[in-house]
Amino acid sequence: MNANDFADRLTATAAETEALLERLLDGAALPGETARPGRLLDAMRHGALGGGKKLRPFLVAESAALFGVARAGALLAGCALELLHCYSLVHDDLPAMDNDDLRRGKPTVHKAFDEATAILAGDALLTLAFDIMAREAVHADAQVRIALVGALARASGIGGMAGGQMLDLAAEGRFEVKRALSESEIVTLQAMKTGALIRFACDAGAILGQADTPARASIARYGAAIGQAFQIADDLLDVEGDSAALGKAAGKDVTAGKATLVAILGVKGARAKLDQLIAEADAALAPFGAKADTLRATARFIAERRN
Repeated sequence: MNANDFADRLTATAAETEALLERLLDGAALPGETARPGRLLDAMRHGALGGGKKLRPFLVAESAALFGVARAGALLAGCALELLHCYSLVHDDLPAMDNDDLRRGKPTVHKAFDEATAILAGDALLTLAFDIMAREAVHADAQVRIALVGALARASGIGGMAGGQMLDLAAEGRFEVKRALSESEIVTLQAMKTGALIRFACDAGAILGQADTPARASIARYGAAIGQAFQIADDLLDVEGDSAALGKAAGKDVTAGKATLVAILGVKGARAKLDQLIAEADAALAPFGAKADTLRATARFIAERRN
């Protein structure tokens, strides 16, 4: 798959995801809901719509396609994951966390609204994610939906993204005397903070497709490799990128003294590690042959992206 074909496919899926998110975040109360407060809904929409590559939903859809899963269900599962990802960004941007003013080229939710509204918007995006993942429209088999909900909870919770965020804050010296982390400690931190949701995006496709154990293992290896690659690429962009292109402040991680592999390995070493991870991702997809070409192109996109 050439770069233009991949870009078109990614853009098309992002547009489908955005349209579906628009419908999921409308003002109509659902059964069991009394009302949807307008300010809260506006803040949720601000945090979830109008930007972003929608990479995680794309990974869900493309991984699911390997197993012949209906696209509509895979995209709905991808939207659930995207809402959870957006909740994490809304909370990560708060003054008590990373204290960012910009996200995707526009004011962060707490800047556009206020801190209390941003906290509640994040809470509501998180819980809506699980509401959506549990819906029959995702998959007719309740056992598949239970597996998705359980895997997403683990990927986003104490042993996944939230735990990784805590390790990241600790690495900044928030709670104790700051110390330099080893390479293995940084890999663990990043596998939780960033990698867990990316791994889940890939695994979700295999769960939806009720894949066998060897196929699940191959997809898991691919997801782990691109999850780590994504974070290294992100850290390189923080060092070398431009704020206008990134849609957020560049250089903040360096200023904050965040623990990154770029800081330990240097730019050249980090790029070599990135190349190694893309090769590992490619090798993991070997059992799927040409059917996995889009996922191979995704790995290259992650390594080469400029924002």
